[in-house]
Amino acid sequence: MMFMNKESDPILCRTFPTFFDGATLIWFPNLPEDSISNFNELTDQFVNHFAASKVYVHNSDYLSTIKQGANESLKDYMTRFAETTNEIPNLNPEVHLHAIKSSLWSKKFQETIVITKPKTLAEFRKKATTQIEIEELRAL
Repeated sequence: MMFMNKESDPILCRTFPTFFDGATLIWFPNLPEDSISNFNELTDQFVNHFAASKVYVHNSDYLSTIKQGANESLKDYMTRFAETTNEIPNLNPEVHLHAIKSSLWSKKFQETIVITKPKTLAEFRKKATTQIEIEELRAL
């Protein structure tokens, strides 16, 4: 709101810290006295200091790094893959489907996918659920 109203540097510098909590409350008073001469310097120091805390958002390219491990169950892989895809905004379903199919380790399930050619994530998940049930029965 202050930015929209074009407030002056002194007002911005004095009001910005009122929104701090946690680690920022510890950081701010420890700045060297007279080390900040304008609001841009304050925001630059703030961003530089807390850059490591930034939440990084993955994009669809990251999915190519998610592979099913040689000894990983299909259920565990599907869970791990789903957790990753939940972090990717606006993920194209076709990219999602391609990535999950191309990262499979299980040869038998890969063969099933090649033969049935699921065209949607729902079709793929249905086949995966059947395969997971088979894996769980074999583990008994």
